[in-house]
Amino acid sequence: MAVKKILLLVGDFVEDYEAMVPFQMLLMVGHTVESVCPGKKAGETVATAVHDFEGHQTYSEKPGHNFMITATFEDIKAEDYDALVIPGGRSPEYLRLDPAVIACVQHFAKANKPIAAVCHGQQLLTAADVIKGKSCTGYPAVKPDIEAAGATWCEVNETSSNACVDGNIVTGPAWPAHPEWMREFLKVLGSTIEP
Repeated sequence: MAVKKILLLVGDFVEDYEAMVPFQMLLMVGHTVESVCPGKKAGETVATAVHDFEGHQTYSEKPGHNFMITATFEDIKAEDYDALVIPGGRSPEYLRLDPAVIACVQHFAKANKPIAAVCHGQQLLTAADVIKGKSCTGYPAVKPDIEAAGATWCEVNETSSNACVDGNIVTGPAWPAHPEWMREFLKVLGSTIEP
């Protein structure tokens, strides 16, 4: 397996599982992963939030862990990375207001590099205008954003455990989809896991 260098784009109140689990899983299979947050330096942390599905009309939110930033966003060059992962939570909502973040996402799309986005991470894909004509899924509340961006909505199954793959883009509705979207993302990366 060729080792890939993967960028994980986070911000304060990123969804805890959606940042930590992919970060650890991608390291576990042998890839290099760097986490970045605009305005924060390597060694600093972002606060995370745990989103849970407890029978309310939407998810509940609880404090999560502090998640370590391993590289300084302002110092990185998107062209040095092979793939991009965008976790959900509340951070994509405000990160999409940063022109440097949008340019970063657009680089990966224009270069046809693998991109994974889960839950609300698709808000960065819509703001960067990179999913027109693609099929995507996400947290159901972002369906209007995805369709307004010219993409086709892939329905979320009853357990929110499905994924949608369209070329270089892999999307999932929320952290319950980790096994499926990560499996598909590894395929897009050209990675294999030996039994």
